[in-house]
Amino acid sequence: MSAFIQQLPALLGVVIGALGSYLVVMRGEQVRFRREQAARWEERRLAAYADYARQLKKTITLTYRVASHLGNDPHPHPLSPEAAEPLLAEAADARDPAGEALLLLGSREVVDTARAWVLAVLEMEAFLRAGTRDAGAWQRLLERQRAARERYYAAVRADLALPPGHSARWPLPPAADAGAQR
Repeated sequence: MSAFIQQLPALLGVVIGALGSYLVVMRGEQVRFRREQAARWEERRLAAYADYARQLKKTITLTYRVASHLGNDPHPHPLSPEAAEPLLAEAADARDPAGEALLLLGSREVVDTARAWVLAVLEMEAFLRAGTRDAGAWQRLLERQRAARERYYAAVRADLALPPGHSARWPLPPAADAGAQR
């Protein structure tokens, strides 16, 4: 029995060391899992944010084309309101699932700025559906939409801790199409 008692401190040391190693490894695995899970959700949020913007941009491009048909915008590819109507409906249908993903995954700030952006776009659509021919009023709507888009992207960048980005406003040479600054 005395040999066992003599080896008991060493045995306790091994057990305590093994338990400590196990706890350290498990804690490290938990931290790694949480970090990987956060990265996956961040990737999903980025995809949802980008998809929503892409779907909304389809509607915006169609409004530019209709505005060109009505004489409000210099877009080089005019489109009649009648020809645009099914395309606008299709763009709205595609935007709905993207909006749901945004609501599910997005931060409150991003969702709020996305709402402001889509409301500006809906005003552009209403302006065109009314058949309004007023280039100045159209330009004011464009400026509101562009400012809303900038706020959306700023909110996305803040939510994802990305560095500040470009405003997407670049002036074109005077000879180039002034309406292409979108």
